[in-house]
Amino acid sequence: MEPQIGIAQEQPTSLAADELAAVEKLQQAYRRMKTEMAKVIVGQDAVIDELLIALFCRGHALLVGVPGLAKTLMISTLSKTLGLSFNRIQFTPDLMPSDITGTEVIEEDKTTGGRAMRFVRGPIFANVILADEINRTPPKTQAALLEAMQEHQVTAGGKQHRLPQPFFVLATQNPIEQEGTYPLPEAQLDRFMFNIYVGYPSEEEEFQIVRKTTTGRPPDLQHVLSGEEVLMLQEIVRKVPAADHVIRYALQFSRLTRRTEGTPVPDFVSEYVAWGAGPRASQYLILAGKARALLRGRYHVSTEDIRQVALPVLRHRIVTNFNAEAEGIKSDFIVKKLIEYIPRQQYDEMDKAIAPVLRNEPAA
Repeated sequence: MEPQIGIAQEQPTSLAADELAAVEKLQQAYRRMKTEMAKVIVGQDAVIDELLIALFCRGHALLVGVPGLAKTLMISTLSKTLGLSFNRIQFTPDLMPSDITGTEVIEEDKTTGGRAMRFVRGPIFANVILADEINRTPPKTQAALLEAMQEHQVTAGGKQHRLPQPFFVLATQNPIEQEGTYPLPEAQLDRFMFNIYVGYPSEEEEFQIVRKTTTGRPPDLQHVLSGEEVLMLQEIVRKVPAADHVIRYALQFSRLTRRTEGTPVPDFVSEYVAWGAGPRASQYLILAGKARALLRGRYHVSTEDIRQVALPVLRHRIVTNFNAEAEGIKSDFIVKKLIEYIPRQQYDEMDKAIAPVLRNEPAA
């Protein structure tokens, strides 16, 4: 049974002139950041695009791939293109929560002899956090990131300590099949906007990697954006209009994965899905669609934007069952089947009806 399609009730409005100027700045920053990162990173264009979308959406990203695919290098290179503070946390089996968030120590006043508790900040207090090999540490320590990722603060000794803004957690993870790893809890996985798959390079890309890394010195990278500019651009992304039909289209991707009583779902969901994506998936689909539209010079979200970001948003939010495991079916298969299953024609026609002013290029 095909899902019912909701009709858009209202058209989005255009952006103000100053906001269009900020959009131009965002597009320029995007091009410059890609140029700077290309000095170090060969290929992986889709991965870099998804990282930048998460950055401008105020989201966190998890990069998954086998060792040696430049996941750590990619994140550290991104941080160098931003005028932001950066800390790397190497997750190991003996890492403690206080090693991440900080701890309270007793401090003695040498003048009065009195003692008081003082909070010593951990490495989480930076704008960009590289959580390297996050699944090498036990769940107790992994959970120390939950409050920081969701609330942008940490609690110690009954007091809340705000984290610097902007704040991003960019984590790397080895596949669960690798020995000596701990699966991330579902609650923490859901905090990551994107789960980005990093694959092997092509033969030509690997040739360029070998040539670049075995000759000369590493290139110098230029700062592209300041912290204040990043915060401003994040606000612009959230102001991008999304028509009702685009939101309803995004909702289908999460709602059709839920096996709830009385709600029809596709056969492949009934057969292979244990439980599906929550409302946060729909929120991130729309936010990511807004950022993707802006980075491609458009000022409204289309259903094509939603399709293009569906995999990184949903792959870690759909949990497959034993049937899927027995047949070697992963969550990526479910997402791709959903893209085929949800009818496009009526939604695409609605895209064409979006206010023409939003498809015009901004005035020079």
